[in-house]
Amino acid sequence: MPKYLLIMRGTDETNAAMMANLDEMMDTTRRFIEDMMKAEVLVAAEGLDDPGQGVVVDFSGEAPMVTDGPYGETRELFGGYFLLDVATKQEAVEWAKRVPAVRGSKIEVRRVAEADEVPQGSESNGQI
Repeated sequence: MPKYLLIMRGTDETNAAMMANLDEMMDTTRRFIEDMMKAEVLVAAEGLDDPGQGVVVDFSGEAPMVTDGPYGETRELFGGYFLLDVATKQEAVEWAKRVPAVRGSKIEVRRVAEADEVPQGSESNGQI
């Protein structure tokens, strides 16, 4: 079966709203994860630390440049993900609609490419 990544996207405002009700959000998320486990569709799930604690490695110049803090724009921050093993994109979308989220958040649904879909160059012997 194909795998789908449900990417949690938020903003500074939605992150603040989530933190205001963190205990309730954690309980709801725990129940959601239990539902996915019972349905045997959950492969992995992780939340990310505060974006201000990260760094950005920018490859737009001659040499990679590292800067502290979140991305240049914080309108849509990547907050974490759920990786699901489901039969169809529509099934992944139905799970995404159930993700506990605050108003203004978004869930991006992306199919994970299978190994045989990644171009294999004859020169590289299958190595990236």
